[in-house]
Amino acid sequence: MQITGLLYGAPLLKLVDFPCAEVLGPDASEDLIADLIRRHGQVFVKPLFRGGVGKKGKSGLIGRATDLARALAEKERLYFAEHRHGNATAKANGVTFEGGVPAEYEVYFSITDDTRYRAPTMTLTHRGGVEIEELDKTEIATVPFDALTGLKAFVVANALTDIGAPREIISPLVQHLPKLWELMHHYGMTTLELNPIRMRADSGGRLTPVACDFKCGFDRDDPRVARLGLPGHLFAADVGAFEQEVNQLRTHQGQSDVFVINERGTILAPTFGGGANSLVTEVLGEAASISSDFGGNPPYEKMKQVARICYRHFLKQSNVLFVIGGKSNNTDIHETLRAIGDALREHFSTAGPTPLYVVVGRGGPNLVRGFGALADTCDALGLPYRFFGFDSAISEVVNHAKKIDDWMRAGGRAAIARRLGIADAA
Repeated sequence: MQITGLLYGAPLLKLVDFPCAEVLGPDASEDLIADLIRRHGQVFVKPLFRGGVGKKGKSGLIGRATDLARALAEKERLYFAEHRHGNATAKANGVTFEGGVPAEYEVYFSITDDTRYRAPTMTLTHRGGVEIEELDKTEIATVPFDALTGLKAFVVANALTDIGAPREIISPLVQHLPKLWELMHHYGMTTLELNPIRMRADSGGRLTPVACDFKCGFDRDDPRVARLGLPGHLFAADVGAFEQEVNQLRTHQGQSDVFVINERGTILAPTFGGGANSLVTEVLGEAASISSDFGGNPPYEKMKQVARICYRHFLKQSNVLFVIGGKSNNTDIHETLRAIGDALREHFSTAGPTPLYVVVGRGGPNLVRGFGALADTCDALGLPYRFFGFDSAISEVVNHAKKIDDWMRAGGRAAIARRLGIADAA
């Protein structure tokens, strides 16, 4: 999840006229907070974490206040709260104040891309406000639907009927929940979750669904995300300078997904494709510097910039430059390898040569031309290399790169350093 909470979620919900709880940000004045309490009877004070962090309620990180003094005390307690969930640790930077929504019924709703059905899938239950994993399967509706026709009202109605939802909540939900597919589809989201949706009654007893929490994730390579004009810091996790530099190169074409595995790794592995990335990360382990996916047919200039950043951060310590990916359908291998080679030539010109062994495993359009361009660069720089085509098993190529790294550690690096006429580097 990249957006959690109503501070940014409420404006998104308003795009499709979905009701939500009133929310104030961390800079709200005491007068505004007091007025919010007066009108709603209570406020919930929630810390602002970057990205999605779960189990906050169970960790006591949601405050409740019925007067201004208590609300300010909760603000002080939670403003810079730290939260650990699993292996992740997050630090808050601010709080939100959300007006209370009295209700008898709470609903959980989400839409996500489900690989089981190869379709967008709605998950819905009238037992919201809890962890959905804790509920009995008979109380949860999981319904795939056609992305072309969208989430229709009858799909929602049938799902609620099947799980035995109270009749009085069905009609309001049928009217409002289909709007959320419009929000997800038109703005490049991959996941959207509201939990809880509280069913607020008006003076006449008519129920209205009101979103009291919001989570969503975006496909950053989908140009529709730009329609929202969201600030870039929402998508920045606690990452280092390398990831931030690469993430700034995101465009509509070509992926830029990176994560530093080991800052002292000795195999620099620009990887193309999610399957290749999973295999490389698992087999290379701590020897790999980064986990990456640069697929999606990146244009020459983007790939060259990505390679420059990789070289600047990791090439000096690397024994192996390992370019690996599956057999591509649409990525121009010549453009990709030419960009990687040109960036390598420029790096040697500016930062000086370094002992390195180049291993490549790829398949796809213009493969031979790409191999030729990168081979010319390696020959000009005096670097040893070995290339594998589409008929080579990717697992064997990964194992070969690992063997080359072992050889470099056992004296190969020093031998290449002597060949390049530079001092031996450990």
